[in-house]
Amino acid sequence: MEVVRLKSSKKIELIEITAKVFEFTRNYPEAKAVLIYVPHTTAGVLINENADPDVKRDLEAYLEQAVPKLPFRHLEGNSPAHVLSSLIGVSLSIPLEKGKPVLGTWQGIYFAEFDGPRERKVYLTVL
Repeated sequence: MEVVRLKSSKKIELIEITAKVFEFTRNYPEAKAVLIYVPHTTAGVLINENADPDVKRDLEAYLEQAVPKLPFRHLEGNSPAHVLSSLIGVSLSIPLEKGKPVLGTWQGIYFAEFDGPRERKVYLTVL
């Protein structure tokens, strides 16, 4: 298992981790899949386009507005981050072919911060 350590710089931020995942999986040419897991309740992981940086910016802007600050009961004040984490999800399973994640032409893998800035971890393991 590999632990990827990240630092976010904004409240909501998508940090591309595709290269880190490829770097890890290349050492496992016989593995069938990679599991990406985020052990945080105010963060997530997703796949989306990585060719046009405007897609990432648009998604960050949408996520900022998707869950408004309501009178949530959770006193810490970060309930929208918990909701976004639940909606996006905290794990991905991606098939591997000869040690490479099988992604679409324009796809990239992103760590999703919803309660930053913070230091975070992402766990990678092969199956």
